[in-house]
Amino acid sequence: MSKGRALRTGRGSGAALTAALLLSVPCTAPAQQAEDPSPHSDATLVSEVRAVTPGRSFTVALRLTMDPGWHSYWINPGDAGGTTTLDWTLPQGFSAGEIQWPHPRRIEAPPLASYGYDGQVLLLVDIEPPPQLEQGSTVRLAARADWVVCEEICLPATADVELELPVRAGPPHPDTDWATAIERTRRLLPQPAPDWDFTAWRDAAGFVLEIEAPEAALERFDGAYFFAARASTIRHAAPQPVVRDGGRVRISLPASEYLHGAVERLRGVLLAPPGAVWPVAGGSPALAVDAPVTIGPVAATGPVTFWVALLFALVGGLILNLMPCVFPVLSIKVLGFVQQGGASGAAVRAHGLAFAGGVIASFLALGAALLVIRAGGTLVGWGFHLQSPAVVGVLAALFFVLGLGLLGVLQPGTSLTRLGGILGAPDGYGSSFAAGVLATIVATPCIAPLMGAALGFALTRPPLQTLFVFGALGVGMSLPYAVLSARPQLLSRLPRPGAWMETVRQVLAFPLFATSLWLLWVFGRQTGVDGVTYLLVALLSLGVAAWVLWRWPSASTHGRRYAVSRAAVAAAVTLAVVAGVRGAGSRAEAEPDELWRAFSAAQVAAETAAGRPVFIDFTAAWCLTCKVNERVVLETDEILEAFEARDVALFKADWTRQDADITRALEAFGRTGVPLYVLYPGGPERAPVLLPTILTKEILLTALEDI
Repeated sequence: MSKGRALRTGRGSGAALTAALLLSVPCTAPAQQAEDPSPHSDATLVSEVRAVTPGRSFTVALRLTMDPGWHSYWINPGDAGGTTTLDWTLPQGFSAGEIQWPHPRRIEAPPLASYGYDGQVLLLVDIEPPPQLEQGSTVRLAARADWVVCEEICLPATADVELELPVRAGPPHPDTDWATAIERTRRLLPQPAPDWDFTAWRDAAGFVLEIEAPEAALERFDGAYFFAARASTIRHAAPQPVVRDGGRVRISLPASEYLHGAVERLRGVLLAPPGAVWPVAGGSPALAVDAPVTIGPVAATGPVTFWVALLFALVGGLILNLMPCVFPVLSIKVLGFVQQGGASGAAVRAHGLAFAGGVIASFLALGAALLVIRAGGTLVGWGFHLQSPAVVGVLAALFFVLGLGLLGVLQPGTSLTRLGGILGAPDGYGSSFAAGVLATIVATPCIAPLMGAALGFALTRPPLQTLFVFGALGVGMSLPYAVLSARPQLLSRLPRPGAWMETVRQVLAFPLFATSLWLLWVFGRQTGVDGVTYLLVALLSLGVAAWVLWRWPSASTHGRRYAVSRAAVAAAVTLAVVAGVRGAGSRAEAEPDELWRAFSAAQVAAETAAGRPVFIDFTAAWCLTCKVNERVVLETDEILEAFEARDVALFKADWTRQDADITRALEAFGRTGVPLYVLYPGGPERAPVLLPTILTKEILLTALEDI
């Protein structure tokens, strides 16, 4: 005898709920199950043939019968329950196929819904015997069946089922009693529809299943229902609005709150309305659906392949240098090039390569960190580290100290001067590398044009391709500086170093202070006014420490120890503050105003299903591009009046702090960061439009013209 493969399937998002239900069974349940291992139900194994013919496959069925009011479950049990499994023990040479599932019915228990069967159900399995069997012998087919039955409580059930059949040569030997029942069940299996075309795409609310069907089928979709075969894909209890558009039908399927990762194919069963059948060969109430899922139906750039993503990443990284996030760091790096005007060509090239190395290494590190965090089940995207108040607080302190260094508060010979000299110091390749690292860190609040599509592609691909795309971003961002350093003769056209540079250096301190103030504001949005107060105290402490080190750069041993200890205390205070308040504060300040509703995938789906236009602003407090677009475009009277005139529902998806729902919605459009602007023209039959990252009034008004 050989052990067959266990036919196991995932128990889905309802697994935790099922466990809770099982734990809630009254204390009499264990005793009841000890007496009856299959409470309120029974299982037997039946066959369509009376005898086995060598080499000829046949079908057996696990026959489950449930007491009135009790039910078992489909391959995807829905919001509660557990999938029926079979663990076979078969004679040598025999093999068992997978369970063939008749279409289920929806079992509603608001606000939940499950998929399953009541009364009696036959779960079919094909058995393949070997070509050589001893005539007149008997074979024994056995399996352990496990299932869950539920009414107001759920109970696990199990049974050892078996069937003995003789071996006979010749034509099949049908078992009249069960052959008819098994054939009737076959007609309940989802049937293929070769003349139909199934496709699907994701949007902010979930999925849209698009069906191109024969004319005769188009009038039969009212009341149709899609059962997803994969658990935790759609909301089982949610309505599924159906919209007809010419020869196509679109069914909106809200995504499950437990959905994680990409869905490449949408598989399941499309069930006709009660009493109806689909016009396929022989007629069938259920069709098998296997639809490829695309990300965003209207990507203006077309399909993104690996090579296209690399090109987008390279160009996007190049454009990133022009974004407002990067200016405070890169302007000082340009000043560093001026200082290198008299250096040898080899030294200039080395500094350029060190800076490029810092940028590329940082992008690769960010990509690797994203992969590791997402592999652990946490949904994060581009700029994820700025969703942490601790990181924002440390960066605010760092830019504050760097600004003090450029003002000259920190003098040569102090340890903090080396930190202040990270940017623009002509000597030391480590400082050029560190400048590249810092430039990358401050670039992450921004997404340049083309970057969004590249990053969205990268995080759905194998790790090696992901890292290649992130590396291409780093190459693009560092390219201008690598080119400039590779052509030292270009530096001769820059102004010669001189006393004027001290004034320029001091002037460049103020963009750093402005960056620190901006990060301080972000910190306040994340932690509340108390958090801002604590961080200001920490910055004051750092300022005093910088002054102490400047005031006594060559003091006695005792004074020197005091200065260093004062600086250490200041650093410790800063770290303690940003670590201690990361979970504090209220998010009320970050909530949208009366014109903008907080993002909700369910509300977006409801508005679009009702035919109302919807505009979604995916934003974050730490995203400078987002804030510029809001001030210059979205918050202007002209645009707000245009929204009001067209009755556009406005939603603000604030990603300042980590939010899994917003991350899922971004991924639905193939994006991993903000800003992103999505306009639904109105009605589920019209695909959403993705607007450019750099928004203008003209672009938005033109898009609104179609509403």
